Amino acid sequence: MSVRKNQIAIWGIVLLSFLLSIYFYPQMPAKMASHWNAKGQVDGYMSKFWGAFLMPFVLVGIALLFLAIPKIDPLKANIKKFRKYYDGFIIIFLIFMFSVHTQVILWNLGTKISFNLILPIGIGILFYYVGILCENAKRNWFIGIRTPWTLSNEKVWDKTHKIGGKLFKIAGLIALVGIFFKTLAVFFIVVPVLLVGIFTVVYSYVEYQKERID
Repeated sequence: MSVRKNQIAIWGIVLLSFLLSIYFYPQMPAKMASHWNAKGQVDGYMSKFWGAFLMPFVLVGIALLFLAIPKIDPLKANIKKFRKYYDGFIIIFLIFMFSVHTQVILWNLGTKISFNLILPIGIGILFYYVGILCENAKRNWFIGIRTPWTLSNEKVWDKTHKIGGKLFKIAGLIALVGIFFKTLAVFFIVVPVLLVGIFTVVYSYVEYQKERID
């Protein structure tokens, strides 16, 4: 899709979140379940208004931030080279957030779909696409694996993002396994991505030192 069509899709998702809240608002309880613990049990509530509309307002902020980045980055010319992948990430991320919002609405309507089912699927897909984004990202200040060493050397950036992209895809697949272990789902999400983060930071440092020696 073109940048314009992507932006229409982005704002369409945001608008849909508001319409969903407006439509079901009269049916929402005075105190809405709004937070779930690692076991999938409700452990937090919000007032009716904020429970219904906090996520749509958050989506507005996220959309504005993500759309501003290609305009304010000093290396904006590089972002243009992988803009379609970046816009794809924004759309997938907003769809994920919208799915969480939908789950909250449904739960408070009485349809109790476990968060420990929604999150592994959504985050698994998101992580996998982050892998695709990393494999195509060019050096910039906002998007990708940004360490002092990747930002200082283009070769280090490319090497780190090539291996980081593969690892994020693996992390996404591992997150999906959490579907079958609902009480442990959060660990299938958090542990792999933490390991990927630590590895890529160390890897970028090692590769930078190699480049200096060469």
